[in-house]
Amino acid sequence: MKGQLVPSRVLAVLAAKQGGAVARRQLIALGMTKAEIDRRVAEGQLHVLYRGVYAVGHRALGVTGRRWAAVLACGDGAVLSHASAAAAWEIRPSASGLIDVSVNRGGRTRRPGIRLHCRRFLPATDITQIDGLPITTPARTVLDLAADGLRGRKLEAVLDQAERKLLDFSDIEGVLRRCHRQPGTAALRTVLERYAPGSVDTRSRLEEMCIELCDGHGIPRPSTNVVVAGRTRDLFWPHAPLVVEADSYKWHRSPSRLSDDRQRDVELTLAGIPYVRFTYEQVVDRPDYVARTTLRLLGTS
Repeated sequence: MKGQLVPSRVLAVLAAKQGGAVARRQLIALGMTKAEIDRRVAEGQLHVLYRGVYAVGHRALGVTGRRWAAVLACGDGAVLSHASAAAAWEIRPSASGLIDVSVNRGGRTRRPGIRLHCRRFLPATDITQIDGLPITTPARTVLDLAADGLRGRKLEAVLDQAERKLLDFSDIEGVLRRCHRQPGTAALRTVLERYAPGSVDTRSRLEEMCIELCDGHGIPRPSTNVVVAGRTRDLFWPHAPLVVEADSYKWHRSPSRLSDDRQRDVELTLAGIPYVRFTYEQVVDRPDYVARTTLRLLGTS
């Protein structure tokens, strides 16, 4: 096909596999000449995203296309990693507009919209693919998040998600053995020492914050989302006993929800189980008050 016009359908098939993004080197490998590439750019069939990387047909790309474009822009051996890999594996969402890409040291220079991680060496065992896109394995991704400063309950929550969907702990141990001198290993081992898979099953960010508050103030971790007096309760210390409900304004402001909350409280009173409600604002703005109150109700202060 070298020196001949490459059919548009061939280009479309390649782009479809990569979220709408293609690299110049891929087009040349298909047999497209540099002159033909330049012509398609001039005619608006290809839109420059990075030097040597194009969007096919239109400039707007979805998240998959943007990931592909970033990896392609960083050259051979580049892989999606860190927060972007965690989002792709659906073990931790990312609101960042930057795409994390890992390359070997001496690789591509920084590009707009790409957060580049230069590594001395990334073992092949720590690299896999999602629909052809090179990406760090779930276990390596977890270690990279720890290296980036993720700690405590937040790191534990990532392990929960990964363990449910993608990996077992032999994967994590393998990464720690291979990378025992790299950043993040100590933090990850600390979490693993006390980790029990699925022991804290939270349903909201507010519940996560309550668990983090307990860890930070020396409060024993409660059971979460367990049935007490006929209803699922947010937090429960069975030895006390004590129920804590965490109320966000978003979900507890309607008249019907307020009425249901009061009924839930009556059910606990009739069952003889002490309870207390904390609001989002109290957990965020007055964590010491929440901690002191909880400790007193637990009889540990």
